[in-house]
Amino acid sequence: MLRISLLRVSLPCSSSPIFSLSQSHLHSKLRPQAMAYTTSSQNNNKLLFRQLFEKESSTYTYLLADVSHPDKPALLIDPVDKTVERDLTLVKELGLKLIYAMNTHVHADHVTGTGLIKTKVPGVKSVISKVSNSKADVLIEADDKIRFGDLFLEVRPTPGHTLGCITYVTGDGPDQPQPRMAFTGDALLIRGCGRTDFQGGSSLQLYKSVHSQIFTLPKDTLIYPAHDYKGFTVSTVGEEMLYNPRLTKDEEGFKNIMENLNLSYPKMIDIAVPANMVCGLQDLAAMPVEATSN
Repeated sequence: MLRISLLRVSLPCSSSPIFSLSQSHLHSKLRPQAMAYTTSSQNNNKLLFRQLFEKESSTYTYLLADVSHPDKPALLIDPVDKTVERDLTLVKELGLKLIYAMNTHVHADHVTGTGLIKTKVPGVKSVISKVSNSKADVLIEADDKIRFGDLFLEVRPTPGHTLGCITYVTGDGPDQPQPRMAFTGDALLIRGCGRTDFQGGSSLQLYKSVHSQIFTLPKDTLIYPAHDYKGFTVSTVGEEMLYNPRLTKDEEGFKNIMENLNLSYPKMIDIAVPANMVCGLQDLAAMPVEATSN
């Protein structure tokens, strides 16, 4: 098991915004109307959460921090090189200490911001799955935990879009945020999923990944993908189990859909993938990399 040691101090929790369901429970059978989400301030809430957007690649970057911890440790999930200055300015304005810059997979549609962040903020560690075979400070595997203050993210492998795709899920426990949050990368999108026709992709593997690693989470778990192209910002496990037009099919039906998408070749792939294999900056390939795994 990956162990990342941080100072853990029990202090009264401060109040910060977080998305929550307007209904107290999401039942196993959802009513056929859109669920409503609200932003509210809750007492005894440790998690500060922000959802950020990069319009050219329609990429979401997520900022999470434990604001009850004296250091206010924070992490960024799927940062984009073009919005690094924006993201770091926000981190500074909120008084946070950035400790991790993390990717859900090796992206083909944009260059990750992790390498650039490391050059601007000393001590930040880059994180990606070991299976991706790309470079990072911390190489993670199934069931590892990424700790920031008294909060943590679980690592769930969700290959299929690429071999190294992972989903980060907020921890399960009375001292962790509720409802839980899943940062699914391209494995599960809102009413869709990532393509499976390159980078070792497999439609059947993706189908099994989503059903075994994401759809087994509580139905009120909030789904935050790496991209959205229609203006959606959040969904839930329950909604996607009921309404996702691809993943509600059986395996053969899903395979047929994915094999007949007829998508064009990603315009950034020849630039993005080589750069992202070395943490987002080509010249990082010559630098020593500390790999930490189980």
